[in-house]
Amino acid sequence: MRSCIFFILVFSCVITSAQTYEIGAFVGGANNIGDVGRTNFILPSNVAFGGLFKWNKSKRYAWRASIMYGKFNADDSKSNITSRQQRDFKVENSILEGSVGLEFNFVEYNLHKLGPAFTPYLYTGLTYFRYDFNYFDAGQLIDFNQKDGSIAIPMTVGFKYRISQLFILGAEIGARYTFTDNLDASNPEGSNVENFRFGNIFSDDWYVFSGFTLTYTFGRKLCTDCFE
Repeated sequence: MRSCIFFILVFSCVITSAQTYEIGAFVGGANNIGDVGRTNFILPSNVAFGGLFKWNKSKRYAWRASIMYGKFNADDSKSNITSRQQRDFKVENSILEGSVGLEFNFVEYNLHKLGPAFTPYLYTGLTYFRYDFNYFDAGQLIDFNQKDGSIAIPMTVGFKYRISQLFILGAEIGARYTFTDNLDASNPEGSNVENFRFGNIFSDDWYVFSGFTLTYTFGRKLCTDCFE
């Protein structure tokens, strides 16, 4: 009888113990913060999407990796700055990034228990991204048809809520501080294009991905921990 009860408890533990890993998708929009277009910090001008993976190492933090793609449109005519409206530059750029880092939960987020789980979180780490290299010549956007690369520091705030035992829904806003000033074609580097610089050449560009995540959880915790 005792062995039967023990077997039932162990079997229940295997069935109900929650997952450790998450894999899923991000869907939302992207915008830039630079020398062309609007100056709003959060105002998507085009689409962004990607995939992400999380390893929930503890209740307080998770290691995270992601690959994201986004596009933004910077349009001076939509700016609230008069000088930009008069200049009337327009530029579109695409960004492909890979990012790794740490996601910190404000509230203990225990996926190894049944029931709802909710927490706000912060994410940061290191990002490498590729973007289109362009510049303006006499008001015309010159497309080199080539890519350039740089690194960025992601600063993301969001929240996540477990909608079932297997799926987690989240929303986040992630600003990336880059180490380039040419996302908007305002500060091209190179001896042949340095004369085409404009704007604040001492301030690097930002880009922002904001949207929703949906992840699937898997990888069960060891049953020896289920009776804690």
